[in-house]
Amino acid sequence: MPDQLLWAMEVTANGLLNGVMYALVALGFVLIFKASGIFNYAQGVMALFAAMTLVGIQDGRVPFAHLINAIFGTDIHYFGWEVPALAAILLTVGVMVVFAWAVQRFIFKHLVGQEPIILFMATIGLAYFLEGTSDLMWGSEIRNLDVGLPQGINPVIDEATFNLFGYGFFIDNLDISAAIVATLLVAGLVAYTQYTKQGRAMRAVADDHQAALSVGIKLNYVWVLVWSLAGLAALVAGIMWGSKSGVQFSLSLIALKALPVLMLGGFTSIPGAIVGGLIIGVGEALFEFSIGPLIGGATENWFAYVLALVFLIFRPQGLFGEKIIERV
Repeated sequence: MPDQLLWAMEVTANGLLNGVMYALVALGFVLIFKASGIFNYAQGVMALFAAMTLVGIQDGRVPFAHLINAIFGTDIHYFGWEVPALAAILLTVGVMVVFAWAVQRFIFKHLVGQEPIILFMATIGLAYFLEGTSDLMWGSEIRNLDVGLPQGINPVIDEATFNLFGYGFFIDNLDISAAIVATLLVAGLVAYTQYTKQGRAMRAVADDHQAALSVGIKLNYVWVLVWSLAGLAALVAGIMWGSKSGVQFSLSLIALKALPVLMLGGFTSIPGAIVGGLIIGVGEALFEFSIGPLIGGATENWFAYVLALVFLIFRPQGLFGEKIIERV
């Protein structure tokens, strides 16, 4: 088999797995938009905050240590213990639930019935507030995140492809783990939103806040639930991306790569987030492999956005999004 074809197959496989990583971030956007009609600009920062909180809890760091030391003249940074990965993850989930309650209590409770643009602007302010809080709470140093996920080349795939093609494929174990986690997460979220009372209430709130209130749906409860689920999705994305590239403030920028995924898959479709992520991942990998060398490379920086622009022109609701029909 020609070497170029083998390389293209490896690039495609890695592109699929990279697409899953993009989709994990997009899931948080879809959850909040599908259930409340809000485009959450802060989703990427939520992934950063969740990952930094997880690392801080694991290492036994003192929250707001720099501020405490500056005020009281102390030099305290650690509690002196380390927390097991599973316990740290559960504690971080609790922190994200408290964060969801705070968002509802202090922000969106006062914005019921407002125009979508106002809600969107509120999430922009939330993003910058949360980014500053993350810095103040845990510091700005780059940290390694290790929750026990396997990393490095998968020897089984490498050996199997070498025996089959005479060429071993480099497939990262972490990417495989992300694919498995994403599959389970999507299946659980689809089942929850489609077949539970709470899931139906979430969809009703997205259609009309006031109408949902008039039929007895507790809007405050639904929003806390929605933001808690989005926080869980942010934590999963933060774990995967933090394990891959370290926990640093550039982690919040992964939300930008989720936007083309949403445009392709649709803002209201959970499975669409996965499909959109796979298309973006494979598309940019193959485009860089085949066309990149001819035009100077670095096409991963813009290919996804160009593809999303094409979709916006011909199918603005995305592949799986609901077509919006407004009566005039």
